[in-house]
Amino acid sequence: MTTAPVSGSLPVYRWRLAPDGLATRRQLRSMELRPGGQDVVAELQRPRRRRGPLVAYLYHVDRAKPVRPMTPGRWAALAKANRARRICPACRRDAGYVIPTSLGACVPCADAN
Repeated sequence: MTTAPVSGSLPVYRWRLAPDGLATRRQLRSMELRPGGQDVVAELQRPRRRRGPLVAYLYHVDRAKPVRPMTPGRWAALAKANRARRICPACRRDAGYVIPTSLGACVPCADAN
């Protein structure tokens, strides 16, 4: 994954004014592409009133690579991770939903405390 570059060395475009052929990570993903190790080529900025601008980095679409397909091992690892998020640390039961981090336990266990 490339690191965030210093904006002074990159072209900066205003929101919705980036040239054709450049896309953000999310836009690449919607096209089933990934940056594929290429460096950031430009920066997109959306101004905000009371804070600094929102920043998105742009990549060349023609240099992007296809998204790697999910393998059976990746599907299994993802299922295991999601299952672990449903197990209550207090009662060790499957809650049937992802345990909210704000509660830290299933709802019945959180209400008991």
